Amino acid sequence: MTSTPRPSSATSATSATSAGRATLMLAMATAGFAVNFWAWALLSPLGPLFKDSLGLSSFQQALLVAVPVVVGSLGRIPVGALTDRFGGRVMFPLVSAVTIVPVLFVGLLGHSSLAALLLGGFFLGLGGTAFAVGVPFVNAWFPPRRRGLAIGVFGAGMGGTAVSALTTVPLVDAGGVATPFLVTAAVLAAYAVAAALILRDAPGRTVPACSFGRRLAATLRLSVTWQASWLYAVVFGGYVAFSVYLPAYLKTAYNLTQADAAGRMAGFVLLAVVLRPLGGWLSDRVGPVRVLAASLVVVALGATVQAFTPPLMPLGTIAFLAMAAALGAGSGAVFALVALLAPASAVGSVTGVVGAAGGLGGFIPPLVMGALFGAFGSYALGLAALAVVAAVTLAFTLAAVRRGVHAH
Repeated sequence: MTSTPRPSSATSATSATSAGRATLMLAMATAGFAVNFWAWALLSPLGPLFKDSLGLSSFQQALLVAVPVVVGSLGRIPVGALTDRFGGRVMFPLVSAVTIVPVLFVGLLGHSSLAALLLGGFFLGLGGTAFAVGVPFVNAWFPPRRRGLAIGVFGAGMGGTAVSALTTVPLVDAGGVATPFLVTAAVLAAYAVAAALILRDAPGRTVPACSFGRRLAATLRLSVTWQASWLYAVVFGGYVAFSVYLPAYLKTAYNLTQADAAGRMAGFVLLAVVLRPLGGWLSDRVGPVRVLAASLVVVALGATVQAFTPPLMPLGTIAFLAMAAALGAGSGAVFALVALLAPASAVGSVTGVVGAAGGLGGFIPPLVMGALFGAFGSYALGLAALAVVAAVTLAFTLAAVRRGVHAH
């Protein structure tokens, strides 16, 4: 009678050490994502302040908070490809250190005119590229069956925007406009040093041999790139759009104070952050298509309700929080889909393109909302458009995306 061989104590210890190392790398990557997103979102809570102090129009205010979004989005394409080539150990400290420069520029010099704010905001977008560093870095540290949850946990670093929402206005009140920027620069510097000392790329990480151009072309030929890009443009783009424009919306539509509007935006962001890992975890168990479909149904319903500008308590609050939960869970599901379908050596490149699409999805709505409000004095058309886009994306998910997953 034969017995089943048991793993040796040395093998178990090695496995435990490897799991512990992977968890540490995930924690460091999540912290880096949060810190860089904190920097990326610094202008949003101050939008109403700059509107009053500089006499900005609704469209100019929307442009101010949207510029870092578009730069951080498009920058993810080269940064994702560079992460495939050089690894997160190099790219995380580098992105964090470079982002310090525009943070200090805006805090010390660039808040006296719209042109200077737009210039500083352009380079603040560098902080938003950290997302394209973290996904391939984390993906390489975890086996396929755990990647949905791991990337969902990493994605919770988008809560850096909540840190910005909760701290920026109080820090300005306590010490002046420069204070939140100086604090953020110090945290970025501390993280860059810690990341350089602690981060390690996963053993056996696949390093592509061909040029950036050839890798990008190959990435664009993958169906998962285009499918995930559309999905992320809607779910993460919706999250970004609300996170940067919600203070202005609440102040205008419901006459809230700047601090109250920023606090409610932080609640929206925190709920989305908490639900993102849950979306990844559920995707590991029931599949990303089901999670995405459920999320899109909730977004369509919530946007439809909010298009009528119901009383903020309780109906408006319920609609916004339901959308926050759905957008967070849906964002986690998109990258569970990428981890499932993208080749290992192309995860960074695919993430860069998909992340760019998500950020661009967040760039356009604030401009549309600002322009529509300026023209019609109402946000109803913008929210109705979100409901229609969510419904169309739901149909796309249940048709093309589900076919692709079944074929895989």
